[in-house]
Amino acid sequence: MDVLVTGGAGFIGGHIAERMTRLGHDVTALDNFEPFYNVGIKEHTVEQCRELAAEGNGSYELVNDDLRDAELVNELVADADYVYHQAAQAGVRASVKNPRKVNEINIDGTINLLEAARNSDTERVVVASSSSVYGKPQYLPYDEDHPTTPVSPYGVSKLATEQYARVYSEVYGLPTVSLRYFTVYGPRMRPNMAISNFVSRCLHGEPPVIYGDGSQTRDFTFVDDILWVNEKLLESDAADGEIMNVGSTDNIAIKTLAKEVRDQLAPELELEYGERNDADAEHTHADISKVNELLGYEPATDIREGVGEFIDWYRANEEWYDPLVRDS
Repeated sequence: MDVLVTGGAGFIGGHIAERMTRLGHDVTALDNFEPFYNVGIKEHTVEQCRELAAEGNGSYELVNDDLRDAELVNELVADADYVYHQAAQAGVRASVKNPRKVNEINIDGTINLLEAARNSDTERVVVASSSSVYGKPQYLPYDEDHPTTPVSPYGVSKLATEQYARVYSEVYGLPTVSLRYFTVYGPRMRPNMAISNFVSRCLHGEPPVIYGDGSQTRDFTFVDDILWVNEKLLESDAADGEIMNVGSTDNIAIKTLAKEVRDQLAPELELEYGERNDADAEHTHADISKVNELLGYEPATDIREGVGEFIDWYRANEEWYDPLVRDS
């Protein structure tokens, strides 16, 4: 099967490309290698996928280019059976500084992809959305019927992305599924995310820094659980046209998370606090009953197990992954 993964060298997209290659599919990864974070992390992902292909699994091709190139996107989509659309300008805080760029990449780029897919024989487009679409909670956990009032340009762009996918499904008959991810973490995640930042600081004898009072809560989802859902969509059409939460239901306060990392690595350290960013959501918590009903999804990794696995991976890959080691 021919699989196109946009953002295919990034965190989630890279894991999807790796999994699909391992499963024996012919994978094309599109990524523009924008240096939003260290591109060396993406290069490790690409090398791992190439090694898998060389070992006799599926095939793997990297296309170092941009989703905003409509002609290129048309060519790539025309050769794909399934499209996993993971490419996006990430970062809530970055979106506040430059909303126009977020719009161009996340919305215009998505329209390029959907237009190409509706004019091809694409069997399904799986779109990465985000819990950021919900904004301030009126109730928790969020179900898919909760009002969507995002509090950042990034959240707005993700809401537009999934709604375009829904419209292309309803109006043009293009099979699409949008997955609202809830704070995904795991190996090769962006090093400026809370968990990786806490681990890095503790490993170097520096206290974890919490932005705000730490009462904010997140539904952290281990990347393997995200992969399970994406892989399931290769074999099931039960969710076509749907928008679904994918979380862990494992809600934890940021302060508790910082303590968990600190206690595993450097229990003598005190926690530090910084100024909270207003664009950050106060709470996220996923109701996953819909994805459970349609696909049988059950998250397999709770936050404490996942943090332990991530710490083990971090130690083994610290030399190239940790910015304090890599840049020293």
